[in-house]
Amino acid sequence: MDDSELDQTAVIARDLIRFDTSNYGEGKSNGEAEAAEYVAAKLTAMGLEPQLFESEPGRVSVVARVKGRSSNPTNEGSPTDGRALVVHGHLDVVPAIPDNWSVDPFGGVIKDGMLWGRGAVDMKNMDAMILTALEDILGSGRQPARDLVIAFFADEEAGGALGSGYLAREHPELFEGATEAISEVGGYSITLGGKRAYLLQTGEKALIWIKLIARGQAAHGSRIIHDNAITRLAEAVAKVGRREWPVRLTDTTTELLGEIARILGVDPQRVGPDELALSTGTASGFIQASLRTTTNPTMVTGGYKHNVIPDTAEALIDVRAFPGEEDAVLAEIAELVGPDVEVVTIFRDIGMETEFDGPLVDAIKKTLHRHDPGAPVLPYLLAAGTDNKALSTLGIKGYGFAPLKLPAELDFPGMFHGVDERVPLDALVFGRQVLTDLLLDY
Repeated sequence: MDDSELDQTAVIARDLIRFDTSNYGEGKSNGEAEAAEYVAAKLTAMGLEPQLFESEPGRVSVVARVKGRSSNPTNEGSPTDGRALVVHGHLDVVPAIPDNWSVDPFGGVIKDGMLWGRGAVDMKNMDAMILTALEDILGSGRQPARDLVIAFFADEEAGGALGSGYLAREHPELFEGATEAISEVGGYSITLGGKRAYLLQTGEKALIWIKLIARGQAAHGSRIIHDNAITRLAEAVAKVGRREWPVRLTDTTTELLGEIARILGVDPQRVGPDELALSTGTASGFIQASLRTTTNPTMVTGGYKHNVIPDTAEALIDVRAFPGEEDAVLAEIAELVGPDVEVVTIFRDIGMETEFDGPLVDAIKKTLHRHDPGAPVLPYLLAAGTDNKALSTLGIKGYGFAPLKLPAELDFPGMFHGVDERVPLDALVFGRQVLTDLLLDY
């Protein structure tokens, strides 16, 4: 398809996908520098003055400020006077194994009415929507309702220490006056009982990345060794990975399940939380994970030769706990693995939960209803995390709102960090239009 036939949102998202910004974690990354320079050039062409921040070589974030109507002298005393909204995305992506994909994951392929590639869902689609929404506003000589802090962060896929965390800690002045933020992972549509609804992300579980370390006796692979590090580790990993954590409802998940039951016409007292979550179809994977703590093994290493029993073996566990329960979860993991396996915390970040009301939530509902009349907007707790965690340390309330109207059959949540990541072209146009209207009105 020729560029002239594509909406600019798809063109920009495609271009960004073609920058391989894979972030492998633990300090290994291709970096975001080229993508950051591309984004900065787009912002400069709009008359803005973007700043580039390099926390480490190649790890680059971009921030620009847009003056809103509330900053005009004639608007002093307006409800938005002096308050800014952060609109942010991240430029890094998780790695992709090309052999697993049906297309080049960094090719930015257009086919079947969709844009394919790593980042099409997480989250170069939203990066492009931010840029084209801004162009729609500024290119027509208008201003957003309030000041905007536009940010494209590095390192989100490794917890944000070199991106949002770095800027919140070292350059908090960039976010002066900001009280709220919007970014991933929310705003997309789901189908409930044949009816479309939208999920607005109003909270995030806490993030804890831990390492299990088992030690034993090094020996020849032919010997009888009862103190085998790999065996000990395998037993510990199985216990943690198979732990079935109990359902625990927060204010957000209680409200969400109540709304799902209302839409489906069922009694939430008679239909269990898991059953209600499963009724959300493609969104159920995200929503079920928001009902309980999760402890998923993700990597195992140990040994260096087939006939050598190693003295050390290690495993990485991705832990997602509810805010305030982190220490209790870590204590239970330590009890599960026993005293002979060491538990080391590699990275830990906060969880948070924000109320599903207020002017921004009202504005989001109003804007979505303008573009998709009658579609309910529901709160949900993200089982994962975003750069809103870092911004919350500055007192900024974060919401997940990257608006997309999606076909019922598309497993959109399943493509986060998945294979053959793709987004419908018309959904990108929808997102651009909704975001433009929101920024003009709120």
